[in-house]
Amino acid sequence: MEILSKKVMWKGSFMSAVEITYRDAHGTVRTWEALERVGISGIVVMAAITPAGSILLEKQFRPPLGRDVIELPAGLVEPGESMEAAAKRELIEETGWEAGSIDFLTEGPISTGASTEMLRAYLCTRLTHVGRNGGDDNEIIEVIDVPLPGVQDYLMTMQKAGTLIDLKVFGLIELAKARLGKS
Repeated sequence: MEILSKKVMWKGSFMSAVEITYRDAHGTVRTWEALERVGISGIVVMAAITPAGSILLEKQFRPPLGRDVIELPAGLVEPGESMEAAAKRELIEETGWEAGSIDFLTEGPISTGASTEMLRAYLCTRLTHVGRNGGDDNEIIEVIDVPLPGVQDYLMTMQKAGTLIDLKVFGLIELAKARLGKS
């Protein structure tokens, strides 16, 4: 298996569509369409635990889905910015909380069949409330503070009520709980 070429089919302000030509395991040359981010060096997501033992979730409208989605705080890494600096910045921008401690949890692809995006997850603790929340000018974010022991029940209740839950939330919360010794 090898990538032979990549051709940009369309490029927008934030995303591009690419056609990837590759040789499969049988030696057959094939093409695949995928999306790539434009002008960023990564994506971060944060499992942020408040001093009271709650995890910070967010609800925001996602245009591709046409609905609100419950997610963990996340954001794009600017060129030249470290992943950790972006995680700290995005956590403050979106939630109003600053992390005193930021620890790597895991990283990997987001949507293996449709996107080249890679996500790096952090556990953020020793939080201090430093300001207003809600995101930047193009975001309207509702921050939801949920006690960590009941978060899975909360998510399942919201899902049964018709709210979309980003599937990454379920696994990353469990990784955070394990790291904290609260599994």
